[in-house]
Amino acid sequence: MGTSALLTDRYELTMLQAALADGTAGRRCVFEVFARRLPHGRRYGVVAGTGRLLEVLPDLRFSDDDLAWLEREGVVDARTVEHLASWSFRGDVEGYPEGEVYLPGSPLLTVRGTFAEAVVLETLVLSVLNHDSAVASAASRMTAAADGRPCLEMGSRRTHEEAAVAAARAAAVAGFSGTSNLAAGRRYGLPTIGTSAHAFTLLHDDEDAAFAAQVAALGPSTTLLVDTYDVAAAVERAVALAGPELGAVRLDSGDLAELAHDVRRRLDGLGATRTKITVTSDLDEHAIAALAAAPVDSYGVGTSLVTGSGQPTAGLVYKMVAREGRDGRLQGVAKASQHKQGVAGAKRAWRELSSGVASAEVLVVEHADGATAPVPGARPLQVPLVEGGRVVAEGATGAEGVRAAAHRHDDARAELPASARRLARGEACLPTRLVGAGG
Repeated sequence: MGTSALLTDRYELTMLQAALADGTAGRRCVFEVFARRLPHGRRYGVVAGTGRLLEVLPDLRFSDDDLAWLEREGVVDARTVEHLASWSFRGDVEGYPEGEVYLPGSPLLTVRGTFAEAVVLETLVLSVLNHDSAVASAASRMTAAADGRPCLEMGSRRTHEEAAVAAARAAAVAGFSGTSNLAAGRRYGLPTIGTSAHAFTLLHDDEDAAFAAQVAALGPSTTLLVDTYDVAAAVERAVALAGPELGAVRLDSGDLAELAHDVRRRLDGLGATRTKITVTSDLDEHAIAALAAAPVDSYGVGTSLVTGSGQPTAGLVYKMVAREGRDGRLQGVAKASQHKQGVAGAKRAWRELSSGVASAEVLVVEHADGATAPVPGARPLQVPLVEGGRVVAEGATGAEGVRAAAHRHDDARAELPASARRLARGEACLPTRLVGAGG
């Protein structure tokens, strides 16, 4: 299914109209996507959404209906409509591969093309990366706090229907083991999870009838929700009906730590020693960390995950950092206002490591000819994604892309210093060093 190029802001097309009129639309430009700062208290961010962007970019077009609407509404003039009729992105894109961690100033995505090509992408790029990176960054804090126990995404009912699919995908990039969202499961090959809600228990005349019906339909390996009425009594009924092979019980309210200890004792006493305990109920990374000592086997997270755990956007911006001068060479440009100063010139990124632990991010400004000096012993962070409008990043999209990104995130997070896992407020876990052109 194609994506309309109208997923953009009006000013991008009015800028294009003016640039077509004065002859600057064809100037080669470089735009970078970066965060000026991390959300308050975060130690690192997680790149997510790149695969979704690469799925739509090659076929991004203005349809006949789009063009007719633009002309009818007078958004741009006839010359611009004619230009947009054959518009497509034919430039190059490089960036941090999905699942990589980033810091303030990190060039997550670098877009190279004419102004007419690159300016149209701004809103779509930021819409995808800001949402998905915010969710993945929150999810990474949650999976780190869970310390190996599975985290399950259950937030579909707390956000827009398509945002729910994107959020499930972003959560998987940062280590979530499954999702309740079937569309995400189908689209990206994610394991889907879920059995019943309180409504199913309330549908029946009593809890015994509800549990018996669920076990009969789904088998004894199912997960029974045991806090509709009395938890202790429900655990007794659950094991009596399903037997000691009952798969799991779910707790969705109350003092989860205290309940988990009590339920574990009851399950073990009934011989259901392999029955797992999963907890839900408005969890976030702090609640997960607080349950570290409790006998909890998995966590179901909803609202906090799909809203970025209080930070629903990653705060990424899309800024021009270089453009073609009159001599035909690229020259660095940047905003220089008092409160939002930029760094001119495209940047190459490396991560320095000491004994396998990351110690700094190094950004090297390119020469006008695109050359940079490498950083000896450091790991390069950027990879080619699109060349001449064609996706060249193999295995970056679909289910394969999600799996690759999840493995990459595991590796990238593992090399961060221990301070990266702290949930208390603090600065970015790595310093960033900027090196001028030529190293």
